[in-house]
Amino acid sequence: MSDAAHNSPLLREYMTYLSVEKGLRPLSRESYLRDLEQLAEFLETTHTSLLSATQTQVSAFMEDMRSRHVESRSIARKLSCWRGFYRWLLKDKRIQHDPTVNLETPASWKVLPKSLAETEVGDVLTRAAQMAAHPQAEPQMLRDYAILELLYAGGLRVSEITTLREADLHLDQARVQVRGKGDKERIVPLGVPSIKALERYLKEARPALCGKQFERTLFLSVRGKPLTRDWIWAMVKKWDKRASPHMLRHSCATHMVEHGADLRSVQTLLGHADIATTQVYTHVALGRLKQVHRLHHPRAKRREGAVS
Repeated sequence: MSDAAHNSPLLREYMTYLSVEKGLRPLSRESYLRDLEQLAEFLETTHTSLLSATQTQVSAFMEDMRSRHVESRSIARKLSCWRGFYRWLLKDKRIQHDPTVNLETPASWKVLPKSLAETEVGDVLTRAAQMAAHPQAEPQMLRDYAILELLYAGGLRVSEITTLREADLHLDQARVQVRGKGDKERIVPLGVPSIKALERYLKEARPALCGKQFERTLFLSVRGKPLTRDWIWAMVKKWDKRASPHMLRHSCATHMVEHGADLRSVQTLLGHADIATTQVYTHVALGRLKQVHRLHHPRAKRREGAVS
C-alpha cells in the first residue's frame, strides 16, 4: 500500500473533524482535502507520510510549487490548511512536532486584495439606487440593489448573501445576523441606504418573487428559488465588469480603514477568525498616517522655506 493510500483514513477522519467540530461547509472541506492530498503525494516521492513529515520536506514542497510558478497566495492558502491539520494531529498526540510551525508565509500573501475606489463604488450604487427608485421598478431591480448594498455596506461574502434568511434581518435595530465560515454567527450593522433598500425589497419585490411558495431564503430568483453564487457574481459584473462580490467586500474594508476604522472593528465586521487576515488592509492607511504625522508631530513639520 502506498503512503498516499495509507493516509486516506487519516484524511477522512480529519474531514469529519472539520465538519463536526469546525462546521466547515462541503466546498471548504473539499479544498482542504485537495491541499492535503497534494502534500501527501509529494511526501510519497520522498518515502514519507503526512505523520512523519519534517519541516525540511514541507518547505521543499513549497519551493517546488514556487519553481512551477504557483502563485504565492495559493501557496500561503495551502500552508494555512496544513498548519490546521498538524495542529489537530499535535493536539491529538499523534505527532510530537509540527513541521509547519516555523515556516514563513509567502510575503505576497499580505498584498492587499483588489478593491474599487470610493467614487467607483458610489457610481454603481447611485445608478442602481436610481433605477430601483423608479415607481415601476421590477422586483428583480429592487432585489439587485439590496444585494449590492449588503455586499459593500455590510462587507458580506457572496456565500453569506445566498444563505441569508428573511428572519436574519432586524431592520428596526439596523442590523443583520450573518452566518459566516464554520457557521459562526456575527452581527453586521446596516446604514440608512441599505435599510431602505431592504425594506422596499421585502415590501414590494420579495412577495412577487416568492408567490405562494414558502421560502425562508431572503433573496430569490424570478422562479422563487434561492440565488446561486455564480448568479450573484454575474449580476455584479453587469453593473461594473471590473467588479466582483469579493471586490465589493474588500472595498468595504479598505474604505473603512482609509477613514480611520481600527482593525478590530473591521475584523468583527468581516467575520475574520484571525486578525492577521485583516492586517492586509493596514498599509492602505499609510497615506493618512503620514498626513497626521506631518500635521501633528513636532519633528515632522518642515522649516519655513525648506526645500522639498
